[in-house]
Amino acid sequence: MLEAVIADIFTPTKLPYSVIVARLLGAVLLVAGIGYERERKSRAAGLRTHMLVSLSAALFAIISLEVAAGPDFGGETVRLDPLRIIEAVTAGVAFLSAGFIIFNQGKIRGVTTGAGIWLAAAAGLSAGFGFWGIGLLAAVLGLVIMIALRRFETAWELKGDGSD
Repeated sequence: MLEAVIADIFTPTKLPYSVIVARLLGAVLLVAGIGYERERKSRAAGLRTHMLVSLSAALFAIISLEVAAGPDFGGETVRLDPLRIIEAVTAGVAFLSAGFIIFNQGKIRGVTTGAGIWLAAAAGLSAGFGFWGIGLLAAVLGLVIMIALRRFETAWELKGDGSD
């Protein structure tokens, strides 16, 4: 009985476990800079939130690939539709991101944090599906936008206090 449980826990996967581990770790690392930047600005969603969103998105992508390739769902009964996976993740993340946006004293706050959460999910999906270069480029560009453009906005007085 214990052997059956152990065999079930270590079910063979289409992707080698080393690739799965690399994709999950990669998803977390891709957005660490963005999360750190939000953390330094004392925003509601910081390093941990961004990493968890990216990790979750990557996990959804990997699970989808594995389920579609698994013996229980093979053949003509199941087809992998990556667009449905992306739509499901973005719908969930949209709900989460909207929670960070608040209207207080005539000002809207949290929009950049919400956008960062969206980017974290997209980078996680990229890593989960194995598109490392796309995810890395997007994460780096996102970090440049958050840091460099804030300085530009402050220097040119496009925003009063350089917030969000």
